[in-house]
Amino acid sequence: MDKQEVRRNIRELKKEYGAERLEALSVEACHNLELNPVYDSAAVVLLYSSLPDEVDTSALIQRAIASGKTVVLPVVMGDELELRVYSGEDSLEAGSFGILEPTGESYIGDIDVAVVPGVAFSQDGVRLGRGKGFYDRLLTQLPCYKIGLCFSFQKMDLSALAEPHDVLMDEIVSD
Repeated sequence: MDKQEVRRNIRELKKEYGAERLEALSVEACHNLELNPVYDSAAVVLLYSSLPDEVDTSALIQRAIASGKTVVLPVVMGDELELRVYSGEDSLEAGSFGILEPTGESYIGDIDVAVVPGVAFSQDGVRLGRGKGFYDRLLTQLPCYKIGLCFSFQKMDLSALAEPHDVLMDEIVSD
């Protein structure tokens, strides 16, 4: 199977599960992330504003803020991701791909843990993204613990598809 086939298969699976079931699985995946000791102890977390077919992070972001964490979200700037501090829902606006992005200032500083979306993940940390390389370019610059967040059906053996530029996840968390 090649990368495009994996992306197509996962897209079809998401349709089969339906929005309501994916939302329930999102709640479980986020709960499992919050139980993770590395995430739990992190002061500064890189999260993501989810697309409709990704693990929904909207409530997770609110709980992270409420627990005193600094939440940093990526913003698409051309071919790169810029990091910005999340300062509330009223600071978000739709960006390049319809993703809600913070409008505040750039974040420069250490990140304790990066929570990363993907199309599919391998138990050995290989991540298959959407094909634009945004996260691979960003993550090479972040010396932090990396957690892939996904639905359990997105976990599969991707070792044959791994490329030298791929940034490996330290851990995969799912429902």
